[in-house]
Amino acid sequence: MNVRIDEDLCIGCGNCEEVCPAVFRMREVDDKAEIFDLEACDSAGCCEAAEENCPVDAIIIE
Repeated sequence: MNVRIDEDLCIGCGNCEEVCPAVFRMREVDDKAEIFDLEACDSAGCCEAAEENCPVDAIIIE
């Protein structure tokens, strides 16, 4: 599974971190989302939910 965040679209709402904290977190520098454990996407099984809950479609799963 390939997951990425379009940083130009990210508004820093924090939904991804709330829905899938094993994979996503908010950077302190600019309050944008980042992926800190991509391997947890498969084991946690929440990346799809994070993608669905992103209000600006900044999370892309390929």
